Amino acid sequence: MVETYVVALAFLGLLILAATVLPELLGEYAVSVPISYLVIGAVAFLLPVGLPNPDPLVHSDLAERLAEFVVIVSLMSAGLKIDRPFSLGEWSSTWRLLVITMPLTIAGAAIAGWWVLGFVPATAMLLGAVIAPTDPVLASDVQVGPPGEGENAMSDQPVEQEHEHEVRFTLTSEAGLNDGLAFPFTYVAIAIATAGLAPSEWFVDWLLVDVIYKIVVGTVAGLILGWLLAGLLFQFSPSTKLASTVEGAEALAGTLLVYGITELVQGYGFIAVFAAALVIRHRERTHEYNRALHDFAEVIERLTMAVLLALFGGAVATGLLENLTFSTIALGLGFVFVLRPLAGLLGMAGSKMEFADRSVISFFGIRGVGSFFYLAYAINEATFPDARLVWSLVGFVVLVSVIVHGTLATPVMEELSRRGRA
Repeated sequence: MVETYVVALAFLGLLILAATVLPELLGEYAVSVPISYLVIGAVAFLLPVGLPNPDPLVHSDLAERLAEFVVIVSLMSAGLKIDRPFSLGEWSSTWRLLVITMPLTIAGAAIAGWWVLGFVPATAMLLGAVIAPTDPVLASDVQVGPPGEGENAMSDQPVEQEHEHEVRFTLTSEAGLNDGLAFPFTYVAIAIATAGLAPSEWFVDWLLVDVIYKIVVGTVAGLILGWLLAGLLFQFSPSTKLASTVEGAEALAGTLLVYGITELVQGYGFIAVFAAALVIRHRERTHEYNRALHDFAEVIERLTMAVLLALFGGAVATGLLENLTFSTIALGLGFVFVLRPLAGLLGMAGSKMEFADRSVISFFGIRGVGSFFYLAYAINEATFPDARLVWSLVGFVVLVSVIVHGTLATPVMEELSRRGRA
């Protein structure tokens, strides 16, 4: 036990070191930092040093809680860096992806799981639900920058004078909102697995509680708690050396507080955290402390992401993907290269954006930590046939996304930036 503990400490130290130096070392190269974490994890768990088996099915509770923590921290970070004030019109591209693209992706993945792989309805629905949300954790290379870096971002000018780049904004806001909105569809899968396929057994409760109540409560709780936190945060400035050393730590405190309170009243904490972050960011748009809050949240996000991705790399190296067949591999590639891009283009059809921008938004439907959370959560709540095969398929999709999207993100965004569109 002592040797395993010491090895785990050394492994954790290596990950923290990698999280601090790799972004600088790889910054000029088209190499995704998350890929490095995967490689570190794979090598570490293949070595005979006594690290435990990182199988997410064996450690399903740990997989759920770790993924949950990484997601809520990343949601706070994403919300704090969105400079564009919230409005239905200015966020039209986001609504298109949430209302059209996300349901199309869920339906397409569920039908493919049932038709191609022969999944029972509950498992097929679960596949659609966990594949649908894009990831705020792994999408940093295609998202907007820290608060205050956009044009006029630190001014109080009206919305029409804001010029935050549409591609980055759309991908950031989509990832921030669709993590919470994937929950109702996950609950559909759980309901079918526990109560049966007949809607009469679960539909009314699902609609009233899992859709209406939890979304409304999550939104309202996030707005109220975010407003209260913002009023507290911007009233004080660090005036002592001790206070300065923990500058920005309120972002983590706020994340945990908002999430915990919202979950206690049975609302969607993911929605609440993102909504609270938006309120905090825009309560005092010109306040310099916005940057400190975001930077602290990003540090926590980067460290926890390194741990989770290293464990994922270890799981891949030790057999997570061993149940893959030709059909599941083809299906996984189809999710990344066909389903999301096609659903994205359909969702963005008719928008005023140029086709190249719409194509980039549609292609960068990055999958990652959110998918891990929903899959672990559902499997902990109900019994799903072929659960291990679903883990293999989802793991493969995330692995492909990390490699492909991570490698292409930098050159694609640089090209859009060169053209003045990102």
